[in-house]
Amino acid sequence: MRYARRMEDYTWFERSHVAIVTGASKGLGLAVARELARAGISLVIDARGADALDAAERELSQLTPVVALAGDVADGAHVHRLVEAAEQHFGRIDLIVNNASTIGRSPLPALDQLSPAVFDRIFTTNVYAPLHLIQHALPIMRRNGGGTIVNVSSDAAVEAYAGWGGYGSAKAALEHLSRILAEELDGSGIGVIVADPGDMDTELHHAAVPDADRSALADPRDVAPALLRAIASPRGAFTRVQLQSPAFASPAVATSASPAAALSS
Repeated sequence: MRYARRMEDYTWFERSHVAIVTGASKGLGLAVARELARAGISLVIDARGADALDAAERELSQLTPVVALAGDVADGAHVHRLVEAAEQHFGRIDLIVNNASTIGRSPLPALDQLSPAVFDRIFTTNVYAPLHLIQHALPIMRRNGGGTIVNVSSDAAVEAYAGWGGYGSAKAALEHLSRILAEELDGSGIGVIVADPGDMDTELHHAAVPDADRSALADPRDVAPALLRAIASPRGAFTRVQLQSPAFASPAVATSASPAAALSS
């Protein structure tokens, strides 16, 4: 099953719900935005590339109201605009999907070759930017009585792969941040999900592993429905999900545990 058969497959979602999805012009971000649009969720989406984002907006707006803002999540002012757009256009935020990510440099350097500038960029985009978006969205989510925060992570957050020191340590930091956030939000009605999407055929993966066999990589369109199923499933304040695991994955997805599976989006 590449797409959900019908909106009722995602019983958590209501047509009044609003989601912010970062990095939504391609890859997993676009695939997730498509699934949310099919479920009738209003969207605020972003990406660095304006042309690809415009194309995504045209497609998604055929299904649901969409606000698209080109920009970099590492830019604090851009993050503020995302939250302001959700509040001004829709009056609420029910879901955040922190999907935007960077590997910093290709080919991936060993830690003793990782420059401070690249390391800073990796952590700014993969750790601080998601937190910054969460910080500004939380007052609106609390006002509306709850919601869900999804931080897209990676197998590299929990496994030691040579060359993945910058990206993996950033994703590990994001995961621990997510666990602490869930503790702090316990009882608020706002849940936190860390989603490990596994090995996918995306631009980020190609940059990190140029010689990977693309036929062995999952299509993000096959992985995205698993995230919506995870969001819709009963869970505690914090949940870590492997989207290609049998519990959530569609039959088309083959699980991989190799270093090539370390990328998120």
